[in-house]
Amino acid sequence: MRITQEADYAVRIIDCLARQNKRLDARTISEMTGVTLRFTLKILRKLLISGIVISYKGVQGGYELARKPSEINMRQVIEAVDGPIAISRCVSGELPCSLTESDCGCYYHKIFVDVSKAIRDKFESINFGIKDQGKR
Repeated sequence: MRITQEADYAVRIIDCLARQNKRLDARTISEMTGVTLRFTLKILRKLLISGIVISYKGVQGGYELARKPSEINMRQVIEAVDGPIAISRCVSGELPCSLTESDCGCYYHKIFVDVSKAIRDKFESINFGIKDQGKR
């Protein structure tokens, strides 16, 4: 399993908003994170739809976190752009695992379920409200 570049950038964008703790326009976010403006806007749109950020229009417009940084975790951000975290497509629900319903079953399906859950739980335990900015 590999997190997409888009999810990596989404984490950076949320981290930037959490660190600045104020409304920022997309261009500033782009410059601060090193993500192109076009990609920043695409990611911000997904984060807006998922309820992680809110946007404001006009001269004083921009983006800010919809909740306190401590109430936003990495799992929420990653899943906002990549969808559910699963290490195998048979666990993601995209395709049915034909072996789980066969007589012989699938030993690995249970392992994939357990590992996917462990990854989701770990990402869920990490939020953006870490007080010591140097430890991020």
